[in-house]
Amino acid sequence: MSVLNVGALGKYYGAEHIFSNVSFQGARGDKIALVGVNGAGKSTLMKIIAGVEQADSGGVYLARGTRVAYLSQEAKFTGTRTLHQEMEAALDYLLTLQAELAALETAIADTSAPNWEATMERYGELSARFEHAGGYEIERTIERTLDGLGFTRAQWDQQVAQFSGGQKTRAALAAALLSDPDMMLLDEPTNHLDLAALEWLEQFLKSWDGTLIVISHDRYFLDKVTNRTIEIAFGRLDGDYPAGYNKFLELKAAKLELQLKQFSRQQSEVAKTEDFIRRFKAGVRSKEARGREARLNRLKEGWQDGSGRVHKLMDRPDTQKKLAMNLSTQLRSGERVLSLEKLAVGYDTREPRIEDNLERGTSEPGSHVVLIKAPELVLARGQRVALIGPNGCGKTTLLRTIVGELPPLRGAVSMGYNVKMNYYAQTHEGLNAKATVLSEIWRINNDLKETQIRTLLGRFLFSGDDVYKRVGDLSGGERSRVALAQLTMMGGNLLVLDEPTNHLDIDAREALETVLNEYQGTILFVSHDRYFIDAVADAIWAVDNGTITPFDGTYSEWSATQELAAQQRKAGDAKGQKAEAKAIEPRATEPRTAEAGKTTSNGQPAKAGQRDDRKHKRQLDQLEREIATLERELKELETAMGAASEKSDAKKVNDLGVKYTQVQERLSTRYDEWAAAGG
Repeated sequence: MSVLNVGALGKYYGAEHIFSNVSFQGARGDKIALVGVNGAGKSTLMKIIAGVEQADSGGVYLARGTRVAYLSQEAKFTGTRTLHQEMEAALDYLLTLQAELAALETAIADTSAPNWEATMERYGELSARFEHAGGYEIERTIERTLDGLGFTRAQWDQQVAQFSGGQKTRAALAAALLSDPDMMLLDEPTNHLDLAALEWLEQFLKSWDGTLIVISHDRYFLDKVTNRTIEIAFGRLDGDYPAGYNKFLELKAAKLELQLKQFSRQQSEVAKTEDFIRRFKAGVRSKEARGREARLNRLKEGWQDGSGRVHKLMDRPDTQKKLAMNLSTQLRSGERVLSLEKLAVGYDTREPRIEDNLERGTSEPGSHVVLIKAPELVLARGQRVALIGPNGCGKTTLLRTIVGELPPLRGAVSMGYNVKMNYYAQTHEGLNAKATVLSEIWRINNDLKETQIRTLLGRFLFSGDDVYKRVGDLSGGERSRVALAQLTMMGGNLLVLDEPTNHLDIDAREALETVLNEYQGTILFVSHDRYFIDAVADAIWAVDNGTITPFDGTYSEWSATQELAAQQRKAGDAKGQKAEAKAIEPRATEPRTAEAGKTTSNGQPAKAGQRDDRKHKRQLDQLEREIATLERELKELETAMGAASEKSDAKKVNDLGVKYTQVQERLSTRYDEWAAAGG
């Protein structure tokens, strides 16, 4: 059943075109990921669907009675309500249901009343909904949700208006989940969640049976939660795939490969036609040459046949400009890069302080709050260590102590021989907000010429007058790119990175992963992006109850040991012994097989292989023709939906939306088949 129809939406901010002709449909049970580079218009599209912003063209149509919950990136709370009171407010609809059920109970007591059967049916529907939404255990539902998202019992009675930005976002997310809507629109819900809360949210959304549209840069989250991916790119809906994130990448790559192949084939045909025209336009075959020239010109300009189908030469497929980084170091450190010697980090204060209402430090007699204790830890040359732990456990405090911004409370941080350390701060406090992008990069190395600086900034997607923007006026993603650009100029052999993926879109994260894996130095970093951690780290330092436990292996391997230990605890180990961390063998990469020879293993002649080749080529050609036909159908449907939307014909938009989804699914299947056939 269709819950949502988006018909030919268009949006401008002044003269700036954001997107146009965006059309799609959402059914119950759809878990849709909205993906695209920063600035593509994902959040704008979600705001329009939520009714927070107005489109300049097109419309949004919801099924009657659809209840929508929307989570923006920046949650706002006013007034004096506590966290628990805000959660109760989110459940107001249950109180309304409860009152209606009470009235219906009175009505159905009289079995001789008119419309008794209809009243009974209504009572059954509302009763089922009340139970499904947790109406019979409201307090337990609130408790499960707040615990899952990492709130402590002490925070239940605190005013939400006094919370930090991250805590407000989590509170708004909890309220959205508790409101039991038919459709949820979540814009970056994984921001400000630690790893435990992320996993809880994934399980919740996987089991939830409503319609979900989510924007996130967390690839593990998208792959575990979503079953459909819509990409916004180049000012349009560039693809709608019935698949999670990783499968979407495969389908998108297959689609682009086919489009480039078709474009290349077309250009070759155009070149041959133009050559024929040049050679024969003035000769005996001039009439044929002029006919070909007229047909070619019509195709270049585009023309419409009697059925309304447009015939036009295809444009070169659009491709995104990507971040291009290079991290190198000429310095070789000693084998021991960094040592933590009976280190204790935290805050020097007369009173124990709970940082951001989350830090659970232990008070030392006198004047200290200890957040993390590290007995004897060594960071070896070439290691890539991820420091992980719950929000507020002191990870940033440890990094700041290591780089010398904070003094240790006890013990020492010892640097090895020939170590040059570069630090990437989570909040970019090292950047000068009043400086321009150009001057902020230039100050790292003022021996470089402006053309060299501009070339470097171009690799970080700053071009033209962008380099004259004030750093303080940049978006979070742009500031992150400036800080990364500086990092590439510093030449250190030890990188200490605090949440380097924050504010970066997925393409930029992938570029950062690639460059860090090619980097010859040593890395210690904090991140909540599990995909990034798995791609970069070869060791884990896990913070638990104020102590660091090292683990030699990837994040997935560490996570498997934690899951095994949890299962053993759940099973109730009679002896109460601690489960030993069991090393998980890294997955072996299957060797690539060589191409088959001219004959098969049973000696079949090569002609059989040639027949197979011809059959395979026919199969690919057929698939390519079907794909071209389906793509034309989609464009025609988009145009028809736009026209119906302009006339506010909701029924026609809905009918066309159903057909659009069907054609889109067939197209994705054909792309899948084409890729599997080796297209």
